Amino acid sequence: MKLHDKHRPSVGIVMGSDSDLPVVAKGLQVLEDLQISFEVNILSAHRTPNAVASWAKSAEQRGVKVIVAAAGLAAHLPGILAAYTVLPVIGLPIAAGPLQGSDALYAIVQMPPGIPVATVGLSNATNAAILAAQILALSDSDLNARLAGYRRQQAEAVHQKQERLQTTGWRNY
Repeated sequence: MKLHDKHRPSVGIVMGSDSDLPVVAKGLQVLEDLQISFEVNILSAHRTPNAVASWAKSAEQRGVKVIVAAAGLAAHLPGILAAYTVLPVIGLPIAAGPLQGSDALYAIVQMPPGIPVATVGLSNATNAAILAAQILALSDSDLNARLAGYRRQQAEAVHQKQERLQTTGWRNY
């Protein structure tokens, strides 16, 4: 299966605007690194609400198991998607606009009871992708092993930095 697979994606990524792509790309790279199939779409909660509803209603039939929804400003996209599906939705608030993402964060995290949206930090597409992977890994032991390897790589990078700091000193780091 191709990683960017429009026919059987495990993760559906939806952006409210193409301006979100530079942030979202970091998460797409993580999904590729973990060998998780995904699809990427630009759909606006405000400008294309019917397309958002249609996409959300058909996601599960296409094989999507987890949705990542990136949005800035009013950031209604994750909540609208969650309203139309029982799939887990991860909201990715984008740091943009005059409030630098605080409005997006509040809009996503303050969902009403019964329609949850998991929320990661501002513009933290890496964590959104990892959270999606963790959800998928609950029923995929191979992915679980790849996630464990990812964690080991992170730990090794810290150990290398620590060794460099101790070897060169803080002034020469």
